[in-house]
Amino acid sequence: MLPHSFIHLPGVGYGTERKLWQRGLRTWEDLLALDGPVPGVSRRRWDELRGELSASVTALRDLHHQYFSRCLPTREHWRALRCFRRRIAYVDIETTGMGAWADITVVGVYDGSRVSTYIYGDNLDELGEDLGRYSLLVTFNGSSFDLPFLRRRFPQVAWDHLHVDLRHALRRLGYKGGLKAIETECGLQRSPDIAGLDGFDACRLWDDYLDGDNEALAHLVRYNPADITNLETLADLAFAGLSRELQQAVP
Repeated sequence: MLPHSFIHLPGVGYGTERKLWQRGLRTWEDLLALDGPVPGVSRRRWDELRGELSASVTALRDLHHQYFSRCLPTREHWRALRCFRRRIAYVDIETTGMGAWADITVVGVYDGSRVSTYIYGDNLDELGEDLGRYSLLVTFNGSSFDLPFLRRRFPQVAWDHLHVDLRHALRRLGYKGGLKAIETECGLQRSPDIAGLDGFDACRLWDDYLDGDNEALAHLVRYNPADITNLETLADLAFAGLSRELQQAVP
């Protein structure tokens, strides 16, 4: 959907984007191929749009995610999912509690093929540098929870990634509730030993580990990857559903 998008251009809103689609201008290439401006657009404005579109083509070719994270509305970052698929990090954190005073205990990162686990007191400090390999972060409720914790813990990171918060993206498609409720609705299952665990259990398991129960940490490390690996399936669902809605809105 990203090469079909015009919403990131200066001064272009949803209405204008839809009008361009209705005129048959469905991609950046369609617009760049025109000899002159569309009706109602001045030559100067047209040249500005074409210049920005040329910059968009270059940025996508070079996988310059910072360009799109800066100019694409946050709620539309999902449009970049396919284009940056090989540079996505599905991220979920565990903490010592739910308040702002809490600390990060475990972070799971899934790149589509491999899960990396970062643990406080072991390798958590490596996460900051490793995040630099990714262009797009996918979370569930990360705008309100995961990312504020991570930004505070790793202030040296640029945090210029594209970000898709699936809680909000899926709500636009009618999915409500927490991650596990949506997983159940979509037919996703977890292994029996972690099926009933939630964030509060993750806090308890960390406390048990600090009290000397190493199996509690092992249990926590088994629980965390389930959140992030299922995010890939839900991201595909969100992309397909939101793309379909846009396509149906244009005759």
